[in-house]
Amino acid sequence: MKNLLNIAILFTISIIFQGCGAYSFSGISISPETKTFQVNFFQNQSPRIFPGTDQNFTNQLQDLILNQTNLSLTTSGGDITYEGEIVQDYVSPNTATSDITAAQNRLTIAVNMRFYDKKDPTQDMEQRFSFFFDYPAATSENTIRDEALQVIFERITQDMFNATLARW
Repeated sequence: MKNLLNIAILFTISIIFQGCGAYSFSGISISPETKTFQVNFFQNQSPRIFPGTDQNFTNQLQDLILNQTNLSLTTSGGDITYEGEIVQDYVSPNTATSDITAAQNRLTIAVNMRFYDKKDPTQDMEQRFSFFFDYPAATSENTIRDEALQVIFERITQDMFNATLARW
């Protein structure tokens, strides 16, 4: 009876470990053969050009992938490649006051991304990602731009990561 109980416990533990073995707590689905990634420069092609926006975005995407995977960054020949461009950067009124003036403005950024996976070309994709930041109309865009870009780029890069490596 004791041997039967030990066998049942051992069987249960092996099934649990086998089930957990294929699961990644970060949700990342990367082929084990994939070792490197590259992020090509995301040039700002929007009508409004602010110096450094494109470099800031490119760096933020590189940092996110470095921090959330064990892949190595390379400048060429990466197993997976991100490329694209910033295609929109605009401010629009978001809410109005009773005397028909803007109470709140919205800064919106859109990025077109192309993703290539040398190990699994079926995962290649092109997609547009965008996000926004609302701020009071009385506040100058120049005052909040750095904070806004941090929030917007954090969301866009995470969405890109989820779409390409987490497959969410």
